[in-house]
Amino acid sequence: MLKVLIVDDERLARVELNRLLEKFDDIEVVAQAKTAAEALDFLENTAIDLAFLDIQMPEMTGLELALQIEPTVKFVFCTAFNEHAVDAFSLNATDYIVKPVNSERLAKTIERVKLARDVKTEEVIDYLPDNHGLLLKIGDSNQIIRLEDIERFESVGNHVAVYTSQGKSYIHSSLNKVEKRLNPAHFFKTSRSEIVRIDNILRLEEGMAAGSLVAVMKSNQQVDVSRRQVQSLKQLFNVF
Repeated sequence: MLKVLIVDDERLARVELNRLLEKFDDIEVVAQAKTAAEALDFLENTAIDLAFLDIQMPEMTGLELALQIEPTVKFVFCTAFNEHAVDAFSLNATDYIVKPVNSERLAKTIERVKLARDVKTEEVIDYLPDNHGLLLKIGDSNQIIRLEDIERFESVGNHVAVYTSQGKSYIHSSLNKVEKRLNPAHFFKTSRSEIVRIDNILRLEEGMAAGSLVAVMKSNQQVDVSRRQVQSLKQLFNVF
């Protein structure tokens, strides 16, 4: 069963796509969102397999939203404009559908999604070593900072903020791209917008929301842990 999220600022478009998807026995539309922000809030606590994304949306486009979706989620752009196709496939979109959507075209898309899910590939994981240096501009100087000296990474628009004991810097990338190169033995993604170095976590405290946590770092900075990630983070510190 594929768990699906529909993201479109037009209600009628969401309703129509949902109606078409109901014809597939192995598709479950678990939620609909009218903005990218609403979609990200939902994804903070819920895992899905596939997202249908409109492109032209207020505040954050579907292209920008795709950059913040977990790499394990397949996504299909569903839009009235075909001029964004090149951008869409450069983001590794599984498919690109031009509205109005018809059932035959949608069936081909679903089949393509299933094939992409079922293909088994041996992926060589090329994590950066802990002593790998990043050239970062901190203040007025360019410094080489080792990964082992980085406390956390934070998504800020089209950039990633890098926090170190020497100061704060920025790199032009997405947090998902950064995550792919970080060894999960040393770094943990606390939410869709932050990755922290595990051995820099001083303690865990209860968050404001029920079931949430706050990671207090050695620098005394507080980092929110999404409810979806709470159990995984707790398990890192449970030996028995």
